[in-house]
Amino acid sequence: MRIDSKEYIVHDVHYTIRSAVEEDAKELSEVRLQIDGETENLDREKGEDFIDKEGFESIILEDTESPTNLFLVAEVDGRIAGFSRCAGNQLKRTSHRVEFGIGVLKEFWGCGIGKNLLLESIQWADSNGIKKVCLSVLETNEKAITLYEKYGFEIEGVLKKDKKLSNGKYYSTIVMGRFCE
Repeated sequence: MRIDSKEYIVHDVHYTIRSAVEEDAKELSEVRLQIDGETENLDREKGEDFIDKEGFESIILEDTESPTNLFLVAEVDGRIAGFSRCAGNQLKRTSHRVEFGIGVLKEFWGCGIGKNLLLESIQWADSNGIKKVCLSVLETNEKAITLYEKYGFEIEGVLKKDKKLSNGKYYSTIVMGRFCE
């Protein structure tokens, strides 16, 4: 599914949030790889589960055609600074929910890109009959947890010692959900 583009200005950074298009595929592959190397808050280390240009083209096409998927990009000065994706399915028992994931380049942290990608996704979900948005967040990512709680997400569970980070220590994953009545 697609949404209309929206313009934002936060801390003198001008950006647009819009639906991903096939022409974004190569850059999305590169941006995802870079983001994976900039934070331990995600499931992957840099280079793991790599998605190439063709892979992103396929994902974008699928998401554009599906009423339960949404793929957004945040663009600053013609370059992708972050992205988010809501992925649903057509199974009757779970077709009411989507999984939300997000990534923002480190140089753009603090510019509201993550918050606005989240808000656009919530608005889309609420407007399209999606009853539940689910996500997972590393227990140490307190800023993200606070943001999610601010916009109606609740902690639904904890996956204990779910991730082993580069320091050799294990960390838990917080499972959160937001239900729209």
